[in-house]
Amino acid sequence: MKTLLSGLAIAITFFAFIPYIKSIISGHTRPHVFSWIIWGSTTLIVFFAQLQDGAGIGAWPIGVSGVITLLVAWLAYRYRADYSITRTDQIFMLMAILSLPLWYFTANPLWAVILLTFVDLLGFGPTFRKAFYLPYQENIGFFSLFALRNLLVVLALEHYSVTTILFPAATGFACVLLIMLIVQRRYSFSR
Repeated sequence: MKTLLSGLAIAITFFAFIPYIKSIISGHTRPHVFSWIIWGSTTLIVFFAQLQDGAGIGAWPIGVSGVITLLVAWLAYRYRADYSITRTDQIFMLMAILSLPLWYFTANPLWAVILLTFVDLLGFGPTFRKAFYLPYQENIGFFSLFALRNLLVVLALEHYSVTTILFPAATGFACVLLIMLIVQRRYSFSR
């Protein structure tokens, strides 16, 4: 059953990313480059930390997502997506960069996941700001699929601990909050 849930989570990852990538290439979606660099880096590192703590097959969707997320960061850069960088965005990026080396010094997967989950959530900062002002430039379906994907990741884990659950649960919740913000802002714009 865990293998099936993990496979389904990986399939949702591809299902979500393919139209999102096409939307970037066509110019309909303009992701924030800083967010995607932060998300890709932290996701890959969390994948390795989860494997170290015994997450097993449940961690594989996180690893696949990390690789594809870095591809999205590159596409955002390549197709000149959202380059509006505010002081707040710079602070988010600086905090992310400064937080990553802390894992090396802790040498503990739990602290790594706590720190990297925090960093990953910081990565939502620029996207939340952008969604507030430009809610039609983000894709609700994409983030909805990722909220579902993260639920399946939690269900597919072979070992349950804070180390294995924190990252997918927190990022899934952040996706739900982002969706709510986008819907609310679109409603405000349409009135």
